[in-house]
Amino acid sequence: MAQAHAPQVWLAAGVRTPFAKVDGALSRFDAIGLSVPVVRHMIDRLNGQVPQFAVWGAVVPNLTWSNIAREVLMEAGVSPSVTAFSTIMACSTSMIGVIEAAGMLNGANRDLALVGGVESMSRVQLGLAQPLSDWLRQFQQARSLGQKVSHLTDLRLGDIRLYIPSVTNRVTGKSMGEHTEITAKEWQIAREDQDRNALDSHQRAVAGWERGFFDDLVIPMGDLRRDGIPRKDTSLEKLAKLSPAFDRTSGKGTLSAGNSSPLTDGAASIWVATESGLKKLPSDVPRVKLVDWEIASIDFRHEGLLMAPAFAIPKLLARHSLRYEDIALWEIHEAFAAQVLFHIKALEDENFVRQKAGEEPRFGHFPRERLNPNGGSVALGHPFGATGARILSQAVKELAALPSGSRAIVSICADGGQGSVALLEAA
Repeated sequence: MAQAHAPQVWLAAGVRTPFAKVDGALSRFDAIGLSVPVVRHMIDRLNGQVPQFAVWGAVVPNLTWSNIAREVLMEAGVSPSVTAFSTIMACSTSMIGVIEAAGMLNGANRDLALVGGVESMSRVQLGLAQPLSDWLRQFQQARSLGQKVSHLTDLRLGDIRLYIPSVTNRVTGKSMGEHTEITAKEWQIAREDQDRNALDSHQRAVAGWERGFFDDLVIPMGDLRRDGIPRKDTSLEKLAKLSPAFDRTSGKGTLSAGNSSPLTDGAASIWVATESGLKKLPSDVPRVKLVDWEIASIDFRHEGLLMAPAFAIPKLLARHSLRYEDIALWEIHEAFAAQVLFHIKALEDENFVRQKAGEEPRFGHFPRERLNPNGGSVALGHPFGATGARILSQAVKELAALPSGSRAIVSICADGGQGSVALLEAA
């Protein structure tokens, strides 16, 4: 929660790379390679000035770096005097980076922060199974040839295995899609409704690109000039033909490749600033006030893995005596179309709001027509570490075009039963 005595914090739209499916047009770039052009573009717009610090994050680890934020800034040629640290909270990574940065600004010697994130799903580094890693380390420590030969006999055939990272929850062993299938069944989210939501996402993303909405939010990367995922030619009929992707055996699976966000490569950024920090930015950069935020954690062994934002949103609105209709813009991250739909269904369920979110159900009807006007992650893509900066920058530009005092809610669900929500306001 924002502190009353803290300086007013603003978010100013950043830029991102185009997003592309895994093993696609951006597959030759690793996480640093994707991030560097974004950071250079952001720094170049400061006309010789620099932010006081930077926060950057990537969800998938890499053995060749530990603090990716510092590595990216050094590779981008940013002044080494700029402090940089990395952060991570699954899909909420770069939104959490924004919240961290907001809490560090003091209006005096810290008034501008560069925040962002990245994911290169095409360049995921494979590892060795732990027994083989242990054996190799001990083999290297052997000092004599005899000790090394002796150590060879300790190696068992079953230990010679690779470790291949997977998009699963460590506690349950289930993927995000498998968890979402369970929650979709609990909330009775129909396949047709999921496909309709996915189609809306694609149509809005395509329309956004065609009318130039993304032109100043996306910079070229390699040969790619625009997002490679939105489908102009998709339809309900085409989506309906896709087979279930996560529940293939029960006959009741509803999540498909078409109504789920794809594994994606990309990087994104955003500015976090005080009033004085804003003066360092070009005047044409859209900016809005960061009013407040809420971070929720739930027991995903009993609640849906991706349900946390539905717990957080009522708390955030209640703190400001707001109803759903008071929010002019809703940006809800689409990990899956089903997840967006069961969030909305929960928000409109009086028992859920009272018993689970702990608030009186006085928020009214959810305005679906104000949701994700330029498409969401199902159509645009979802590079885990970059999505927070992408969705916030997109919301900043959308909200800045609305009348003064208009409000936005930006929401992201995250693995581990967590989620983050921000309340923004147009100046």
